Amino acid sequence: MNNKNSLKFLGIALLAWQGIGVDAFADNIGAEHGAIDTHCRLLAADRLFDGYDLQTNMAVLIKNQKVAQVGTRAVLAGVCANIIDMGDATILPGFIESHAHISFQNVRKDTVLAHGVTTAQDTGGALLPPEGGRGQLRLLSVGPIIQAPGGYPLNIFGGTSGYDKIGYTVASAADARSVVQHLVDGGATAIKVALEPGGESGAPWMMPHGSNPVPATPWNILSRRVVNAIVEEAHHPHDGRPARRVIVHAGENLGFERALLAGVDEFAHMPCAPIDENLLAQAANTVGLTFVSTIDTLGSCVDGVTHMGIHSNTMQLATMIAECETNTPGNCAQLIYGSEIGHDNVPWGINGEEMHMMLHLTSGASIDFGDVLNVFRAATSKAGQRLGIDKLGTLMVGAPADVIAVRGNAIERFKLLEYPDFVMSGGRIAVNKFR
Repeated sequence: MNNKNSLKFLGIALLAWQGIGVDAFADNIGAEHGAIDTHCRLLAADRLFDGYDLQTNMAVLIKNQKVAQVGTRAVLAGVCANIIDMGDATILPGFIESHAHISFQNVRKDTVLAHGVTTAQDTGGALLPPEGGRGQLRLLSVGPIIQAPGGYPLNIFGGTSGYDKIGYTVASAADARSVVQHLVDGGATAIKVALEPGGESGAPWMMPHGSNPVPATPWNILSRRVVNAIVEEAHHPHDGRPARRVIVHAGENLGFERALLAGVDEFAHMPCAPIDENLLAQAANTVGLTFVSTIDTLGSCVDGVTHMGIHSNTMQLATMIAECETNTPGNCAQLIYGSEIGHDNVPWGINGEEMHMMLHLTSGASIDFGDVLNVFRAATSKAGQRLGIDKLGTLMVGAPADVIAVRGNAIERFKLLEYPDFVMSGGRIAVNKFR
């Protein structure tokens, strides 16, 4: 072996010892000599939504489980040997489901992934560390919901041990702080509390589940002191780990107000019962506060007289947020997409009807192209910003390579998104009908 070859093999050995793959070394050698890269994937289509805006005749280059570059087909076709040219199709970031009960309802994660959702926030169920992201559904668990003794959700769903447990009961502020620490230690990416006295007309949690009758209302809910303790503990970093968001299940004025006063970060639902206009205005003007839509799931939440409920709350809140953004941009609440995967009345993947309802209830008197893009942002970039994963929900350089695509124009036909023709998770292909 001559000295030149000895040095080459020594370099490869050192790279491997340092944790740098030989494939990466070979990629660099090829790049230096102008060769077309074979350790990559180039996806091209007539339309590309990058999480923010729609572009035409674009391509996205995938390398090392990340988005490496976005550009025109003409420019990028010469840098990667593995090309999937989709033609009349739409490429998008994988959708983010912000309200799911996948573990509790035993929903198949590969089914959810195959139907276009690449990341799901599991908001009530078994306590699991974050998982997936490389060819599998990325699942971010919050674990069981913190509740009052005798209150929701255990008074409806039962389950006192093991994987069927959906709630933890706490009776004091000290108990609450201890439970938050336990959840964080177990891998919870957020903390969820229930502030649910029951009684909302049309709410699915007011209907019998299994053989259990619906308990008489009002139900017990956590005191202000306990809720404050939960928020304080969750917002305090633990052992160098970041603070956790607090998500609340609240469906009417009492729980809604208690959550606002405590400083929660996210409402898991658009509230079911009519919410006082002053409370909605306060919420709309709260910087960083997030509402998850779940309009389709709660579509029956009307009072039967004035038809106020989920629809009127959504329209009023959207109008107030728009006014806030006009006056103080960036200092307002936001509305993101969520379909509550796990319910039998919604798809176990992307929900086109949820998108339609968001569009029509949040666009005001008329719908323009910007309103349509806002719905897509609510399921991608805006949903990803609060999850602590850099550029999640986008196709920006450095973002996780979570990509979906459908034949045709998904911007015009939301239904196409429920049956994607291509799904990639963390750079690994899970569905490809463009072969």
